[in-house]
Amino acid sequence: MGGWLVVLLLIAVEPVRGQNPAPPADLQGADHPGDNGRAIDLHWTLSPDDRAEFKPRRVKAYRLEREAVEQVPGGAEPVQTFDIPYGVSQFVDRQCEPGRAYLYRLRALGPAGESTAIALAGPVTPQRQWFDSTRWGFAVILAAICGAVIWFTERAKRGKSLHVREIAALRAMQEAVGRATEMGRPCLFVPGIEDMNEIATVAGVAILSHVAETAADYQAEIVVPTTRSLVMTAAQEAVWGAYLKADRSDDYRPDRIYYVSDEQFAYVAHVTGYMVREKPAACFYTGVFYAESLIFAETGNSVGAIQIAGTSEATQLPFFVAGCDYTLMGEELFAASAYLTREPQQLGSLKGQDAGKVLAVTLLLTGCLLATAVQVWPGWGAPSNALQWLTGQLLGGG
Repeated sequence: MGGWLVVLLLIAVEPVRGQNPAPPADLQGADHPGDNGRAIDLHWTLSPDDRAEFKPRRVKAYRLEREAVEQVPGGAEPVQTFDIPYGVSQFVDRQCEPGRAYLYRLRALGPAGESTAIALAGPVTPQRQWFDSTRWGFAVILAAICGAVIWFTERAKRGKSLHVREIAALRAMQEAVGRATEMGRPCLFVPGIEDMNEIATVAGVAILSHVAETAADYQAEIVVPTTRSLVMTAAQEAVWGAYLKADRSDDYRPDRIYYVSDEQFAYVAHVTGYMVREKPAACFYTGVFYAESLIFAETGNSVGAIQIAGTSEATQLPFFVAGCDYTLMGEELFAASAYLTREPQQLGSLKGQDAGKVLAVTLLLTGCLLATAVQVWPGWGAPSNALQWLTGQLLGGG
């Protein structure tokens, strides 16, 4: 009796196994909203055979085929296929060309074969939108940071005090120039070895202006050898403006700001030779530095100079920290201009950037806490929903 039952079951199941699955229905497509014109949204009704109670499953996957209506010059575009898991009734094709019409066909795939294909009623054309609606969170963050910059700038213009952390290296510059004046020895300023297209070089020239103004007040000699002709011109203008501001234009000597060589170690040899011969009492190194950083620092240390350095190259900071008396760490180099001049625009920009960093750190910590909560309490839906909103909506998937 048991054997006959097994035979009857095999006879009943075998036709199902050899039968193709029923096709899906109602395939619809539309341009993906708020994007760059490279996506099309598709959705459909699942095949009647795509049901979990069917064992084995009658639908293993869906196959979506895309075909361009107008072929590109030089050859036909091949039909693109996308395999979609069972139980999924929507798909976003993100490999489209803006303004190009596409037709789609969809069929269900089963163990024994595939269903007949269903097609869109008509072609769909993706279009570029003016705004990416998935990135609205970045627009809000950008508006908040820009608003903070404007607000702090206006406060500075009205004479309100804006706190900027004291930077020891900048405070020591006046002491270094004063020491050079007392000893009757020159100040050496090295603005790095890169051109004016580097923001660190621009920051170094801004610091040079302050040092030159202090030197003009104290009637100390300042020497600026450069490795780029454009840097030489910018340095001459900065020093000339500083002497004018200090009402010491007669003491300005343009021959002390000069070009040496574009070659790295030819420039290094000249500067270190000058340091050994003239023994400057104060040495300033601000800008972009590479292998010569330790050479400069050790040579200056050997002649007994007080040394202040700052660079954007993280790999060279340890050498300056080890060999110099004071070092501008990280973004202190770029904040130096606002710290020294106290101009409202620069102070507002500095404080606005600080507000942006506070916001970024807040979002980072919030995301970390939510991700931790999702792992610790997997059954609690609130952290998961909040994390999905933070990463998907506010940050646009970024």
